[in-house]
This record gives sequence, structure tokens and C-alpha cells, in this order.
Amino acid sequence: MTDVPFSSLGLCDELLEAINDQGFESPSPIQALAIPPILEGKDIVGLSETGSGKTAAFTLPALQMIDLDADEAQVLILSPTRELCVQVCEEVHRLGKHVKGLRAVPVYGGTPIDRQITQLKRGAHIIVGTPGRLLDHLRRKTLKPATIKLAILDEADRMLDMGFREDMEDLLGAMKSDHQTLFFSATMNKQVQKLIQKFGNEPEEVSIKGQTKTVSTVTQSYYEVRNRSKVEVLTRLLDMDSPRLAVVFCNTKRSVDECTDALTARGYAADKLHGDIGQQARERTTKRFREGKFDLLIATDVAARGLDIDDVEAVFNYDIPQDPEDYVHRIGRTGRAGREGRAVSFVFGRDIYRLQSIERYTKQKITRAKIPTQEEVEGKRADQLFELVQARLEKEVSRSYRHYIDRLLDQGHTATDIASSLFELLRESLGREGEEIIEDRPDYNANKDRGARRSREKGDDRDDRRSARGDRGDRGGRGDRGDRGGRGDKKEAGMTTLFVSLGKAAGVRPSDLLGMFYREGKIPDNSVGRIQLFDRHSLVDVNEKVASQLCDALSDSKLRNQRFRIGADRMG
Repeated sequence: MTDVPFSSLGLCDELLEAINDQGFESPSPIQALAIPPILEGKDIVGLSETGSGKTAAFTLPALQMIDLDADEAQVLILSPTRELCVQVCEEVHRLGKHVKGLRAVPVYGGTPIDRQITQLKRGAHIIVGTPGRLLDHLRRKTLKPATIKLAILDEADRMLDMGFREDMEDLLGAMKSDHQTLFFSATMNKQVQKLIQKFGNEPEEVSIKGQTKTVSTVTQSYYEVRNRSKVEVLTRLLDMDSPRLAVVFCNTKRSVDECTDALTARGYAADKLHGDIGQQARERTTKRFREGKFDLLIATDVAARGLDIDDVEAVFNYDIPQDPEDYVHRIGRTGRAGREGRAVSFVFGRDIYRLQSIERYTKQKITRAKIPTQEEVEGKRADQLFELVQARLEKEVSRSYRHYIDRLLDQGHTATDIASSLFELLRESLGREGEEIIEDRPDYNANKDRGARRSREKGDDRDDRRSARGDRGDRGGRGDRGDRGGRGDKKEAGMTTLFVSLGKAAGVRPSDLLGMFYREGKIPDNSVGRIQLFDRHSLVDVNEKVASQLCDALSDSKLRNQRFRIGADRMG
């Protein structure tokens, strides 16, 4: 099915011309399988990973189904994040460039709603938006659901994980019963199944999920490295491989800030994305990264979700993700469109168990790699300098500095000595002084198992202990999900710990708690801190100002369809 041409899928000439303009020769598997049944008017469930071409899989038939003479919204695309909304809308415009009179509008939170209302009143055939902001427009009657004939849920699993279930149900429930619905998701879980059962009309399943959840073009490896050595190891790897564009993922906003500051201080072109950065600034940063204005993007999962850039050559898991699905989404940013990519993870202590969980989930082995030494890095820099000088010599050599060279020769210096000195000066100007790290010691790996090593270093690196436990991330972090107590861990100032009487045995995940707290508790962003999951209960740090509000709001709620108790942690 993958070797069929686009011309055989039933697409019109205007779309085929746009596809040709983009340089696509043949459809991806998800495109080849999904486009024909969508054009036939069928509901579908599309299961495909990030970077598989699913955006074009639903955008192309959506464009063909629009009645341009009808000045009304006909296609509604739901996306989990603002960034993805913008990117999907850009794809709509790229693929619809030859569709005369097409109007598509992105709507999302963080920008003035009045401006969006004006755009919608002018008329839009396709609306791309986040569930929360679309629901606002529905209530304001600036979104008229009766005219929608095609609803598309992009990354349905992510929207559900982020607590948008009620918003999605309200939006779909407001539409006419005969509308067509497309469900696209990376995973099929119970929440997605319930949504499909409720709103799907005998949908046809289209799946390209294979034995593994990661693409074969991505080389995966990990380095055992302590927290205090991460920056040095990262810079060595960057110097060795010189990726043109790379994304560095951190679990917390603080880690993003610290990593970005450390890299820029060392002369690297880096910028950052996380939840505390304003929307306009985030859009500007994403645009600059896509254009290659800087090389390194440091980001949290929430901020980078939906980041769609084909030329990313490497992904670094500066902090190992808590959830295997997050790992898949992270490394899906590289190795796209058949290109070679690289995914590197830093692990230490208990992180190795998370890595093993990732291997089981992806059904792929992640190979252990040796940290490059300072000597190896210096050798690589010397090779790069040699290539630069060689390339310059192959061009016409400037005579501007010949008299300086002649003066040095007259003083008795040989040509070899002069060239060596110039090489050294150039190296110093372009390079940086490396740092010695404990991982460089010859005996560091000798006859030491991981447990013994962690025990030996336990007292000398508090930051490493914090890294192994987990820290607060965007909209509240997800602490270590192991069964160790963790009650002695210090919580942030102004936070109090709540006890929830359900845990891992009930299938509870951090995303379940976050979604319930923010959606049903209606608390402000960044009110949730550390989350600890145990077999039969959970502990959640929340802003002490909203603790009582949360307990009252959730007193009659259900989690995973089960009643639960919530209150102050009496042992905290």
C-alpha cells in the first residue's frame, strides 16, 4: 500500500499540485490507508506515531470536501496545544495553496479572543483550535456547530491525558448527528475507546503500529552520568557530532532554565520553551528554531508537545522521562521523513529502571555508550579545523596577510611552526575549556555495579538525589512513581500535601490527577507540585491557598470511575 502514487487516492488536481510543490513523491502508510475511506465519508480511527504524516492524512481529504461557495465553517480540527494548532493550520494553508478562496483560522488560548471572534465572523471554512478555546467560542455562539460536517481529533490520547475530556464531549455533542468524525491517536487506551464508542459511527480502524513504537531511522543510546556532570557531557556530545538542530528535553522548568543558561554561557546558540514563557514568545522561539536561527532548543514536554520540525538531527533526554509514552513522543521529533536521527538519554541511579521500562514499552534495546573524553573532543575539534583550513586553501588564497607571514619567516620561524601556532589560536577562539568530571576517572566503571556506585556517591551530590527523585515540571511535576515512601522529601514553600485514597493498583496515573485537579477543581495553573504514586494511595503537593477548595470541589468526584477520599496528609 505504501508504493501507490498520490494520484491513485482520489485527490483533486489542486491538491496534487500542492503535494508536488512540497516535493512528496508517494504517500506515507497512514496517508495511503486513511485518505480513501475519509473521502468515502467514513468515520475512521487512525493509529500512528508522531512524524508519520498523519496531519496530511486528514488535511488533504478535508480540503477536498469543503464547499467553497458556502461561507461557513465546515471542518473543525481539535488539537491539544497552541503550538500544534498553529502548525496544523500552516499545513492546511500549504496543502491548500491552490484552493482558491480557502479560509482557515487557528483559535487557542493565550491570545485575545476578540481578534479570533473577528476572524470567525469574516468566515472560515476550516477552524483549528484547542478544546478549551473552541468551547469558549461555542458558548459565545461565534462557533456554529450545526454547519460542521467533518470533525477531526488530532492526538486524541494527549487531549484526554491533559484533562480535555469534558470539553471534547461538549463540542462533539453539540454537532449534528450525521457529521463525519476522524479520531487520530498515537495510542489506543480505554479513554480513547470510550470516546470513539460514544461519538464514532462504526469507524474503520487504520493502523500502522508495528512491533516497535519508535522509527528505525533513530539511533538510541544512553550515558550513565550524574546530574552535576550533565552539562559537560552534553557539550562534549554536541562538539563531537555537531548536530544542525537538536532538542534537549528536561522534566522541569527549573532544569530547562539551568541547562539553557549553562549552554549559552559556554557559547552555544540555545533558547528555551516551558510553561512560564508567554505564548507570543513561545511562538517566536519556535519560528526562530524552525528557521535555524539557533541550534539548540531546551524544552519541557508540555511546551514542546506538537513541535513539528523535520530537520531535527538529535534529541537529548537531559532528564529521563517519567512515562514511556513521553519518551516515544520526544524521540519522534527526530528521524523524520526517512532521515537519520539520534536519541540520547542521560540516566543515573534509579533512572536505569525507567530506561528498562522504556525498552519493554518500545520493544527496542537502548545501547549504553561511553562518554567521550576531553582528548577525544579535542581531536574532533582539530579534525574540524583541518577541514576548514583545507577548504579555504582549495579556494583562492587571500594575499592580505602575506607580509605578516613573510616577517615571521624572516625571523627564523618555519612554515610548520607558524601554521601550528595559527591552528592553536584558532582552536582557542572556537573551542572551550572542558571540565574534568568524575566519570573521566579510569576506575569509575571498573568492577562497580550501579548500586554500589550510587551508594558511594550518595553523600557528595545532593543534586543527583533530587534528579533521581524527580522534580516539579510544567503544571506540576510528576514525582518518582516507584513504591518508596518519599515522605521525607522536602516540598516547595507554600505547598501542602493532600492524600488521595487511590493509587497504582487502581490504574491511576499522574495525568489523571492533574486533569481532575485542574478541570474539576478549577485551580490556577502551576498550583500542583510533586506527585507520588503508591499502590493504594497517592500524595500530591498543592498550593496551600487552594487545598481546601480542591477538597471541597472533589468530594463527590470519581477517579478512574471509582469513589475516593481526599484530604490533608496526616503523616506529611
